[in-house]
Amino acid sequence: MDTAPMRVVIADDEPLARERLRALLAGIGGVEVVAEAGDGHAALHACAEHHPDLVLLDISMPGIDGLEAARHLAAFEPRPAVVFCTAFDAHALSAFEAQAIDYLVKPVRQERLAAALERVRTFAAGLAQAAGEDGSDGQLRTHLCARLRGSLRLIPIEDIHYLQADEKYVVVHHARGEDLIEESLKSLESEFGERFVRIHRNCLVARHEIIELRRIGDGHTQAVLRHGDQPLEVSRRCVPQLRDTLRHL
Repeated sequence: MDTAPMRVVIADDEPLARERLRALLAGIGGVEVVAEAGDGHAALHACAEHHPDLVLLDISMPGIDGLEAARHLAAFEPRPAVVFCTAFDAHALSAFEAQAIDYLVKPVRQERLAAALERVRTFAAGLAQAAGEDGSDGQLRTHLCARLRGSLRLIPIEDIHYLQADEKYVVVHHARGEDLIEESLKSLESEFGERFVRIHRNCLVARHEIIELRRIGDGHTQAVLRHGDQPLEVSRRCVPQLRDTLRHL
């Protein structure tokens, strides 16, 4: 039987709350706190670095909140379990839609935390088949998550110029360069269709980035971007929708 301690990341923007959780965990035993974080961004970095079994995650945090952080964590491999610890019970439904294992209301009691840890052990022992399901509470993400070697980069949606499929990856062209993400162009179009428009079967462009459609000599059309180094090819079937998009910008 595996007797290794459960590796835990504590994420809460209140230092006293983190200290209390650490003390409760010490009283329960069988766990190792590998990192603490004060916001969702730092929590994701900690998880990419330490590969925890469990994240104790506050919901109301600055920047990336706990619900969005949980949606990103659902795509991690290995995927950590998530238990929300929050002062409010109004987010319970959204928390479980984000595939949380448990939902603890502050002040967290030691017996409830111990029960949550048991649920996490059960999850780790055989319920990971839910890892491929797409948890969402209906809200759009504010960032995309690019996995790097031992770390990650969070790319604000508002900074993305265009998204281009490249074999099994999507290249994100954004204000600070390029990054690869392991998501499909189809799923990104479904989630962010209000912000991005398809110009080709392999390319989505931020609507506000397109400043001109240009016909070239061989009858093809190119999209000229506000921040692009060079125009992008537009497929014939996408031209009518693009012209309509430009008229309504």
